[in-house]
Amino acid sequence: MGRCVQNNKMSLTDTLGLGFMTFAFFLGAGNLIFPPLAGYLAGENMTLAMIGFLVTAVTLPLITLIAVAKANGKVMGLLPAFAATALAIAIYIIIGPAFAAPRAGLVAYEMGYKPFIADSSATFEFAGIVLNSSQLLYTTIFFGIAMLLSLFPGKLLDSVGKVLTPIMLLLLMGLAGAVIVLPGAEVSQAVGDYQSNPLTKGILEGYNTMDTLASLIFGMLIIDILRKKGIDAPKEQTKYLVRAAFIAAGGLAFVYISLFYLGATAGDLAVGADNGGIILTNYVNHQFGGLGQVLLAAVVTLACLTTVVGLVSACAEYFNELMPKLSYRLLVVVMSITCATVANVGLAQLISISIPVLVTIYPVAIALVAVTYLTERFNQPEFAHRAVLSVALFFGIIDGLKAAGVDMSIFNFMPLHNEGMAWLLPTGVTILLCLMSKRSAKPEAVLN
Repeated sequence: MGRCVQNNKMSLTDTLGLGFMTFAFFLGAGNLIFPPLAGYLAGENMTLAMIGFLVTAVTLPLITLIAVAKANGKVMGLLPAFAATALAIAIYIIIGPAFAAPRAGLVAYEMGYKPFIADSSATFEFAGIVLNSSQLLYTTIFFGIAMLLSLFPGKLLDSVGKVLTPIMLLLLMGLAGAVIVLPGAEVSQAVGDYQSNPLTKGILEGYNTMDTLASLIFGMLIIDILRKKGIDAPKEQTKYLVRAAFIAAGGLAFVYISLFYLGATAGDLAVGADNGGIILTNYVNHQFGGLGQVLLAAVVTLACLTTVVGLVSACAEYFNELMPKLSYRLLVVVMSITCATVANVGLAQLISISIPVLVTIYPVAIALVAVTYLTERFNQPEFAHRAVLSVALFFGIIDGLKAAGVDMSIFNFMPLHNEGMAWLLPTGVTILLCLMSKRSAKPEAVLN
């Protein structure tokens, strides 16, 4: 971005640059692999499924960024210190070594390397575990490079980012145009839950992008960037973060809608695919041949690499602040090795493992955003924050256990339990009760 003008103002170019940077933060592996598969499975019910997906994958990240701006980066300020730390640790682990970073490496393998090798099925056994040879080799090299870039960050990564984002945008715009002009087939029939509950299924599928969780981290990161640019007034920070959030949301919506339609019209190109990356790769190869495949592979690989470097660096910095005795470089090495290890679970397996965790933690993140907006309306804001998040966590655990395959039929009487959203009504009722409660004798401090 350019230099800020005087009086704590940013030019239009600077603001657009901030918006595109925010969009680039979000544009990673999950944004590319989930919409095509969801569109394929939703078929004729694509519109409702897409609306649900956009609620959790675009609208929620948007309002979360605005909530972070509203709270001046202190969305967890009214929680007990241990609870705020535990929630932050959970979010960093989820978007870092546990799920998001390994997933990015696997998407790079699936879309950037696997299509070009003759035999990707060779396996070997190690300590009783069957490993894929090509996947192990690729992820070891991929996370090794990510580790080096995280250990010695320099201008190279910034240059790659500046070149990468415009290329990625051009590619996605071309892809969107091709999807409309050259659909793979007629829209297919809906499958599974997309037949009976396409809207709810789309909402839950949007959890997988992890963008709402990432918004809590990215929002604070953007505020720090604004401070370094000389924007110190909270009101001005909020204004520019909100503008950046809307630019990023518009870009994400454009990507998701085009990829949803690609999946819905993929036809035979999607047969047997267990993730959207395969569908996207098959479509590009079918429509544009080898050159298109190479271009897609290069951009996806670089996008995933820069995403992993950012996540590993952010996680290492956070845990270094939390535990200063552990050096940043040691944490980078540990995070990178952990990512490479987790990545060899396999993409489909990693996604299936992550779903129960996301179904558990997302209600807490959504509830946190809701109470942040309502803080000034609560007579007892500190109590309200703690009560609402506790209820969201309790019922989120119930939904998470159900998603993990545990028999939770005892809760079938609860509204939306079968749809995996049992947390919604109890959390909403708790918010209403907190809004109606009277102020205590000693008023709580209101979050600014």
